[in-house]
Amino acid sequence: MSEQDSSKEQEILQMVKRVLTDVARDTHVKPGLRHPLAENTILGIRDCLALITARESELNLANGNEQNMRPTFAGESNAPKNVVVSIDQLTRKTDPDK
Repeated sequence: MSEQDSSKEQEILQMVKRVLTDVARDTHVKPGLRHPLAENTILGIRDCLALITARESELNLANGNEQNMRPTFAGESNAPKNVVVSIDQLTRKTDPDK
């Protein structure tokens, strides 16, 4: 698949995803009220969104785009902050004087 075809497909997927999420948002009802959409329609929307997300992931991997987007707080760096903790620090030491 060429780069132009891939970008066009991504554009289509984004638009369909946006429309489906707008439909879900516009038809949202308060708890206890009957939803205007049939249960099968709701499940169909969920399935479509899952397929769109899976295809977007495939396209991103094929194009070499990383998928490591994670939310961060303002002022927080994007560098991973891994802290190594020794297992010995986690166990309680018994005091021999007791």
